[in-house]
Amino acid sequence: MGPFEILCGTAAVILALYYFFTSTFNFWVSRGVSGPRPIPALGNFKDVMLNNISVGDYLAEIYEKYKDEPMIGIFARKTPVLVLKDLDLIKDVLIKDFSVFASRGMPTFEKAEPLSQHLFSLEPKRWRPLRIKLSPVFTSGKLREMFSLISECADNLVQYMEKLADKQEPVECRELTAKYTTDVIGSCAFGIEMNALSNEDSEFRKMGRKAFTPTWIALLRIRLRQMFPWLYEISGYILPQTETTKFFIKVIVETMEYRETNNITRNDFIDMLRELKKNPDKLGNIDMTDSLLTSQAFVFFGAGFETSSTTISNALYELALHKNIQDKLREEIDKAYEKHSGDLKYENIKEMNYLDRVFKETLRKYPPATFLMRESTSNYTFDGTKVSVPKNQIVWIPIYAIHRDPHNYPKPDEFDPERFTEEAEQSRHPMVYLPFGDGPRKCIGARFAIYQTKLGLVKILQNYRIETCEKTPIPYVNDPRSFLLTPKGGMHLKIRKIN
Repeated sequence: MGPFEILCGTAAVILALYYFFTSTFNFWVSRGVSGPRPIPALGNFKDVMLNNISVGDYLAEIYEKYKDEPMIGIFARKTPVLVLKDLDLIKDVLIKDFSVFASRGMPTFEKAEPLSQHLFSLEPKRWRPLRIKLSPVFTSGKLREMFSLISECADNLVQYMEKLADKQEPVECRELTAKYTTDVIGSCAFGIEMNALSNEDSEFRKMGRKAFTPTWIALLRIRLRQMFPWLYEISGYILPQTETTKFFIKVIVETMEYRETNNITRNDFIDMLRELKKNPDKLGNIDMTDSLLTSQAFVFFGAGFETSSTTISNALYELALHKNIQDKLREEIDKAYEKHSGDLKYENIKEMNYLDRVFKETLRKYPPATFLMRESTSNYTFDGTKVSVPKNQIVWIPIYAIHRDPHNYPKPDEFDPERFTEEAEQSRHPMVYLPFGDGPRKCIGARFAIYQTKLGLVKILQNYRIETCEKTPIPYVNDPRSFLLTPKGGMHLKIRKIN
């Protein structure tokens, strides 16, 4: 083969690859949807893939750039993704036309990632019956029963913090609060003493770190999963299960078997999984494998400790920056303790209005998940527009950008709990506040997360003052490698005991 033939062959390969990677790039233009120009093979996610910017920050940038558009068309590599901005259209997707957008569009991998088969990711066929069966674990009645257990874990947190306060050194608050929320999940949901606060070598805390710490191996797995899902699933037949997967399947299966053998009933999350395993017919034709059952426990554990611990540490950060708000909240806490003779119950936390405002403003400014995903299950035309999308169209709702939009929240970078007075909330569109999502696929554990976060804050602030230190992240920079919204370099604060 001569040089000319080699040159022609090379050119043909390059052109074929170029066509493959750009063949979808007229998708949004043909539908009259504006958006940034994509790059072959990378789409609009070059900086996200290179970890130069977080997804939340990137979506906020294009949200602002196309501020007069109701929607923005982007590409994840060559896959068209629709970013919705119009609040009424968002409400249609999440609530009114939920039946068309019941899927999150997140694939599950039974071999490569057995614990991906959880409520957050499952397709509608398996999600619906599982959601119905697991919902009773999260009722207000169940929370009342769990409240004393959460309170006990919060008391252990206060005791643990005393040792840290005595050292008078900066404290990494995300790690501190993750130990608390790990213990809460273990005690309330699984009936297992996880001992994350009392034992530095707690296996559950180690596994929690491994599941959510963005190591290069974890990032490589994510990129492989995103770019070559078929290859990623095949790898599950070759590569051994991760340490985290093996640990959780072993723990959950052994706990269920132990309770069955010893006739132990706690009416908690584990017992609900036991019931599903014994009566799979109640879920239709779903195969209740150990990995499917464990996936539900895993997502409750992971989402329960990570999102709540991040929210507590972000609240402490803002309270350290705003001493007046911290003092006002502590005053409400002290009055509540005085009113109820030092014995706070479930209903008493609900009565604390300023605590509620601080909590909501924290999630407004720092929503752990920066965007929601949905996927159409049929062709769909957006109401009041000429934009039609086909079945399996991915739709993103940019929570972080919506929460930081000055039209929704004037001076959005300021921390102002008064945004959440009853009057202020009623004056806004319901879709401008979405930390837990909305509609039928709203976070199933939202109520649980609210109470473990609020009670943790109450116990901390009753006993300690939170201050900034030389290692406090000012300004707060989002970590581009993190799965959830977290500060780059950790959250270091100073803790002082109140005498």
